[in-house]
Amino acid sequence: MSEQQQQKVAMVVMAHADDAEFGCAGTAARWAKEGWEVYYVLCTDSSSGGPDDATDVSEEARQRIVATRMQEQRNACAILGVKDVFFLGHRDGELQPTIELRKELVRLYRTYKPTRLICQSPVRTWEPAMSLGAYHPDHMAAGEAALAAVYPASQNPWDFPDLFEKEGLKPHKVKEVFIMSSPKENYISDISSTIELKWEALRAHTSQLGDHFEEIRSWIDSYHATVGKKIGTTHAESFHRTENR
Repeated sequence: MSEQQQQKVAMVVMAHADDAEFGCAGTAARWAKEGWEVYYVLCTDSSSGGPDDATDVSEEARQRIVATRMQEQRNACAILGVKDVFFLGHRDGELQPTIELRKELVRLYRTYKPTRLICQSPVRTWEPAMSLGAYHPDHMAAGEAALAAVYPASQNPWDFPDLFEKEGLKPHKVKEVFIMSSPKENYISDISSTIELKWEALRAHTSQLGDHFEEIRSWIDSYHATVGKKIGTTHAESFHRTENR
């Protein structure tokens, strides 16, 4: 199917606020500039994103973190041109690829009918060196749920028939999937035209990056520049891309 025939809708499914900004914001912003409707889905409430030296971990403190991180994510989405962001609200640090989570994602897929999906990897890579930060258990759970919702559940009328019968949500096939931090990456996305938007969106996550923004930006910039050289551009993001035929 040609791009002209596709519905230009993309969905980004992540575990936490700021996950997308680190891994795929340049690509999401480029798609938005190219006329795609881009939607974000965050599976958790991001409530464990407080300071490591915290002395108050009460529920009240967690809810303050939730409110802050939701607003930071909305601010980042506005910068990138993301049309809307959905917060599923599962407990941060406890996410599991449950049937309930799968159904929530299928409902969104069938409602908004994305042609493209970006998600996190459900498995770790061990070479050349594993980064624990890229493989938070919530990341892998979100990736597994996102992929299970793509195939077969979203396109199979027999999966979650109540979505079909009671909510009128007909089956929908997601055509392309882009997986972040995959053990085998096969697709490079040129983000040279949107790299500044990526930095601005990352900076919006003040509670997480704070005074460390420039340090974090430096190592991310180096990585994107290295990936970009592979296709002759200044900055790029990499994925494992697969088609759902």
